[in-house]
Order: sequence, then C-alpha cells, then structure tokens
Amino acid sequence: MPKFLTNNNYLRKQCDTLIFVNQMKYKLDRSAHSVYSLHYHLVVVIKYRRKALYDEVIRERLKQIIWSLTDELGIEILIQEPAEDHLHILFTATPTTNLSNVVNVIKGVTARRLRQEFPKTKEFLWGDSFWSNSYFLSSTGQVSLDVLMQYVESQMEKV
Repeated sequence: MPKFLTNNNYLRKQCDTLIFVNQMKYKLDRSAHSVYSLHYHLVVVIKYRRKALYDEVIRERLKQIIWSLTDELGIEILIQEPAEDHLHILFTATPTTNLSNVVNVIKGVTARRLRQEFPKTKEFLWGDSFWSNSYFLSSTGQVSLDVLMQYVESQMEKV
C-alpha cells in the first residue's frame, strides 16, 4: 500500500465528499473522471458606479434572477450580495464550466430583466448599458493561500 494511504493525516471515504489532508478539510465534488473543488468570487459593477440597485426589492429580484440561472450555467451559488452599485457572488463550478460565459449570461440576463421589470433604473444609466464591461473573477479556496503554500512546501519534508 502506498505510504500516503497509510498516513494517519490522510482520510478518504468513498461515500463521503470530505477529505482531510494535514487537518485541512476540503469539500470535494466528483464527476466521472475527476475530483475537484473549484470556488470563484465574482464582482460586477454597475456602469459608471451608478446606484441603480437603489431599492431592496430590486436587489432581491436580482438575486432571484441569478438563482434561476444556476442550472443552466452549471454552477452552485454559495452566497451573493448586491449593493447599490455592485454585486458579489461566491459560487462553485465544474472543471468544464466556461467562466466567461457564466459572467456574460449573468450580466446579460440580469440587465435585460431588471430594465424590463424596473424601468426607473434607466434614469440612472443611459444607452443600453447596465453593467460595466469589466468584471473581477478570482478563484478561491477553502483554506487561505498562505496555509496552502505552507502545506505544499512541507511535502518535501515528509518524503
């Protein structure tokens, strides 16, 4: 049996989605040929940082619209929180998820529906724009980058 399978710091159960490596707990997803844990932080901003999401009703509707897109996009929303001029979404995805498509669909569908359902938002913006052309997308982990770097660096010590 390989050394890493007999190590007490490594525990894997076929039926569970948790793996413990040196006391770090990972929630894993599985597909036919892969095991993964992919988390992303997305931030999109209203064009010109205008406060078009000025009302709680609009912000709640925005969240509902995004929730309705999750199956189509193949993502799972962990948390999302809109402010008056921007939106944060923390989500998980699969290795085959087209992230730029996720962002474009979220921005396109939400802009169109919010403009239709809340015509007053047009007063805050001009033209056909709702979201800024840019966005911020970062991969995240279930542990901090510092902890992960220490873990990777310590692997040579175990050989």
